[in-house]
Amino acid sequence: MRLRALLENDALGLRLLGGEDELDRGVRGVMTTDLKDPSRYLSGGELVLTGLAWRRAAEDSEPFVRILAGAQVAGLAAGEAELGDIPDDLVEACSRHRLPLFAVNESVAFATITEYVVRQVSGERAGDLAAVVDRHRRLMTSGPAGGGPDAVLDLLGSDLDLRAWVLSPTGRRIAGASASAGGAPGGLPATTGALLAGEHLAAVRTGRRAPHRVVADGATYSLFPIRNTGRGAVPASRDVRESVLSDWLLAVEADAGDWPAARLDLLQGVTQLIAVERDRREAARTVRRRLAQEVLELVQTGAAPAEIAARLRVAAPVLLPGLGTAPHWQVVVARVEWGADTEVESGPVAQSLLEEILVDPAATGPESADRIAVAHSGDEAIALVPLPALGPLGDEDEEAAPLDEGLHADALLESVRLPLSAGLADDGRLTLGVSAAVHSAEGLRGALEEARHARRVAAARPGRVCAAGHHELASHVLLLPFVPDDVRRAFTARLLDPLRDYDRRHRAELIPTLEAFLDSDGSWTRCASRLHLHVNTLRYRVGRIEQLTGRDLSRLEDKLDFFLALRMS
Repeated sequence: MRLRALLENDALGLRLLGGEDELDRGVRGVMTTDLKDPSRYLSGGELVLTGLAWRRAAEDSEPFVRILAGAQVAGLAAGEAELGDIPDDLVEACSRHRLPLFAVNESVAFATITEYVVRQVSGERAGDLAAVVDRHRRLMTSGPAGGGPDAVLDLLGSDLDLRAWVLSPTGRRIAGASASAGGAPGGLPATTGALLAGEHLAAVRTGRRAPHRVVADGATYSLFPIRNTGRGAVPASRDVRESVLSDWLLAVEADAGDWPAARLDLLQGVTQLIAVERDRREAARTVRRRLAQEVLELVQTGAAPAEIAARLRVAAPVLLPGLGTAPHWQVVVARVEWGADTEVESGPVAQSLLEEILVDPAATGPESADRIAVAHSGDEAIALVPLPALGPLGDEDEEAAPLDEGLHADALLESVRLPLSAGLADDGRLTLGVSAAVHSAEGLRGALEEARHARRVAAARPGRVCAAGHHELASHVLLLPFVPDDVRRAFTARLLDPLRDYDRRHRAELIPTLEAFLDSDGSWTRCASRLHLHVNTLRYRVGRIEQLTGRDLSRLEDKLDFFLALRMS
């Protein structure tokens, strides 16, 4: 049962004092105590009932609540018979530790609440629990050799009637049900996968306990993290930001808040099986990463093109098995930056994330990443992406393939922006730059610099997840990342602060009017139509802008200054 069910029964006389966001926690038992330290009697998931006899002073509340939170109890219900109103220090301590707190009316006996909880929790048939244990054993013996994650998830569907999917941190389906138990179509839509991944990443960043309950498209899902358990695993004591953007998750179409402990343990076993498979596939990337690192080191140290070309010939069969032609290449540079107060090593995080971003979002399964080689250098991740060429092996004819084809910066982030923004939260940022395609080893060094320049252009833009491509390097926006911050602030303040102050005092719309006027190329009629204004009203506003700033919007130089100020603000 869930904590929420306690409030739905008026006979229990419970009043919620805090923890509304945690009401979907599962209750596995109930315990009554007035001990200062009841930890040795707690196993997790209990509703703890207390008459507050342990409390002698306000400072007693914090250690008591800390012990309950450490034991992972579901919630605390405090009786009002002893002290009347529940003390504020207990309410505050529960709020700090995210522990739901209920007040029990003095007219309600603890025995009434205990009887209700026990009756609900023991509602699962004993035979069903035995069956769950047996299924757990079968799942644990199936293992990766028996077909990988899909085989494990098929057993969940056939034996427990649970539809489940393994998702990447961007919501891409790696494994799982493509049809319902009755055989009717029922796969997980890509948009739902992205939504679930975003909710999962947000929950992990805020420290909420798994499984995480999410309602999407009218269905309820429970989300379980799949931790990396191999050599590259992040210790539990380390910063969650080191792994949050690379771990898989298991999405189950069910509400795990009502499950007994045996079924929750079963799903934890499933995640452990899938984690083993994930680690195996992570290890398989080692060869491609090493190839990318070798090529990158040759390019950055100025090695001869012939030496780089020889290394590319070694890489081509690994990245394009069976193709038999020399590829063109694109370079993609990504960087993940966290707040100044963190010591998280960003290079490996960006490497894992870029390997996922470069996979076609419509592709399923992990094998679609087998043609991506990503290295990392310092805080940067650098990808060497092959594009099939039309010429024979070694052909360096520039007309062999259209160099405008390949990856486009905006398209790379289109389907992953939502979940990644949730994982980056309010202290992380991802910026990405994409080069043009090059047809030979001689062009790789220039492509790397081009991708790095494009990433700096992206870094100058607002937003948690930003990208720029080589097309934009011929634009004026290339100059913006290299303008010092203090110069930007002074320039924009001088031009725009008078307009902002006026808008604030008079509830005017001079800034939006200026943006629309410039977007309309100075056309009075187009701008007035866009803003749904009379032309005379527009002329009045533009005149006010000119008066406040001392600029003339009929002059190209002043238009350009305003345009750049808006871009940099």
